[in-house]
Amino acid sequence: MPPEGLTPDTAEDRPEQWPVRSSSAVWRGSAPFAVRLDQVAMPDGSAEFGRLVVEHPGAVVVLAVDDDERVLVLRQYRHAAGTRFVELPAGLLDVPGEDPVVTARRELLEEAALEAEEWTHLCSLWASPGLSEERVHTFLARGLRSRPDRGGFEPEHEEADMTAHWVPMSELLDGVLAGRLTDTPLVVAVLRYALHGAGPAAT
Repeated sequence: MPPEGLTPDTAEDRPEQWPVRSSSAVWRGSAPFAVRLDQVAMPDGSAEFGRLVVEHPGAVVVLAVDDDERVLVLRQYRHAAGTRFVELPAGLLDVPGEDPVVTARRELLEEAALEAEEWTHLCSLWASPGLSEERVHTFLARGLRSRPDRGGFEPEHEEADMTAHWVPMSELLDGVLAGRLTDTPLVVAVLRYALHGAGPAAT
């Protein structure tokens, strides 16, 4: 017989840490990422096994919505996927100790030349917990205004080729539901907003 179903009190993610017998670096470079190999033990000591872990500082994503319920999106090429995605402004938490909302403000300015008066935390998610430490914090930005100087930011590489566009929220939702839009942070942010708006934030 399968175990009984989870209850509202138990249907939640809970921190847990299994013993790590040893760790060794697989790759480290100038990028804010690294790869290590952990030798993990079962809690009862019955077995040990290796697991690769991508060390990642985390990231922020910004759902910027104007007074007409349009969303600022970016078109950007992503080499690993071989796709030019429709995305939201986003960036790494690469300043140690910085509050994610501060990073989000900077990324919105640099990538979209926008500032916002109102910031709401929508959710924080693990991007790929089977492999990576990356946690993505998503914010809703409202009360938008332009600031063309981008805070002195000069885009390069793929960012030098990206373009910004305004799209009605309803069209983004249609694209997500139809499978035309597949960037994970965009999909999560649009569905979260469509279901709950700027309601109570998920942690």
